[in-house]
Amino acid sequence: MPLGTLEVLLVDAKGLDNNDFLADMDPYVLLTLRTQEKKSNVVSGQGSAPEWNETFVFSVSDDVSELHLKIMDKDNFSADDFVGEANISLEPVFTEGSIPPTAYNVVNQDKEYRGEIKVGLRFTPEPEQNDGPSGEYGGSEEGYGGWKQSSYAEE
Repeated sequence: MPLGTLEVLLVDAKGLDNNDFLADMDPYVLLTLRTQEKKSNVVSGQGSAPEWNETFVFSVSDDVSELHLKIMDKDNFSADDFVGEANISLEPVFTEGSIPPTAYNVVNQDKEYRGEIKVGLRFTPEPEQNDGPSGEYGGSEEGYGGWKQSSYAEE
């Protein structure tokens, strides 16, 4: 399983179901990667074609296979409305390193198409950790607390 940092560029959405009857919806996105959740800005009055152009950074440390996007409509006087969701497989970005902004299908609870959301991905792997005697506490003699520079002198 790759360890590292996943950068998510939330670009825009098109063709979303506008479920506000009297006004344009005010959509935002909840981005979830296992237990990490981030929230985009609410874009007011952009209706079914909102633009965010926001970047989010997630730490990839355990078995993660997809990014979940949940699009919500901010309501002032009632609970926010669910607009749709998209699941993005992360296997391609782990392999390629980056995926340019790509449109992913947004579906409702019944898995019916409700528009698309455009997202770009970049994965930066952590440097490989060596199990050998190198690094902070191993390797050369100087790595053992600087004993060569010790003030201890033999008499």
